Amino acid sequence: MSVPRTNDLGQPIGPALPGWQPPPRPAQLSLQGRYCSIEPLDVQRHALALYESNQQDREHRLWTYLAYGPFPDYGSYAEWLGERAAGTDPLFRAFVDRCSGRATGVGAYLRIDPAGGVIEVGHIALSPLLQRSPAATEAMYLMMRHAFELGYRRYEWKCDALNAGSRRAAARLGFVYEGTFRNATVYKGRSRDTAWYSILDSEWPAVCAAFERWLDPDNFDAAGLQRARLDDMRADLQPGATR
Repeated sequence: MSVPRTNDLGQPIGPALPGWQPPPRPAQLSLQGRYCSIEPLDVQRHALALYESNQQDREHRLWTYLAYGPFPDYGSYAEWLGERAAGTDPLFRAFVDRCSGRATGVGAYLRIDPAGGVIEVGHIALSPLLQRSPAATEAMYLMMRHAFELGYRRYEWKCDALNAGSRRAAARLGFVYEGTFRNATVYKGRSRDTAWYSILDSEWPAVCAAFERWLDPDNFDAAGLQRARLDDMRADLQPGATR
């Protein structure tokens, strides 16, 4: 175990960050992947495709753990989306399927803190057309990679502690669980405990390598099914792994 630094008073203090410069705020630019692209959210270009994709969710399960939705009609959804597209924090992005060219999900950077080198990903709404697909995983990878390339030190994921699907996704993507904030907020007339997860810049190289192995076309069979799981690939890259 490393011995912490101390100040002149003998008190332990955190590691030095020589040359630290706050990273820039993320800009509205496109990120290109093999299976999907991430585009600045544009109502005219994306709203109808997103609404139609979300309509595949007949039971509206997509909206249970989001602070908004479901929307009664396309007009109300497009209006809400237009308000989101105009903002800079959260900075909303559209997830576009490379094969169809249609937007099938959204996500955002939020609580952007360049001075601390911290950025969060959230407002993730993946339609049934995008869920459990290589494009969905790649979208998360592209967002994450861009944040670390900008120079952020900490990439956060937070969710309702009762949202088992989001918690499984965080673990699968390589986030580390840090704890739960009790009675953290109120939404849709109910109390929410918030589970916190993060990936640090020191952890990113191994997480990135696992993503790139998993996303390689050779990892998928003729039916598009994965040959190896992302979790297993990440475990194989840990120091001392023997598999």
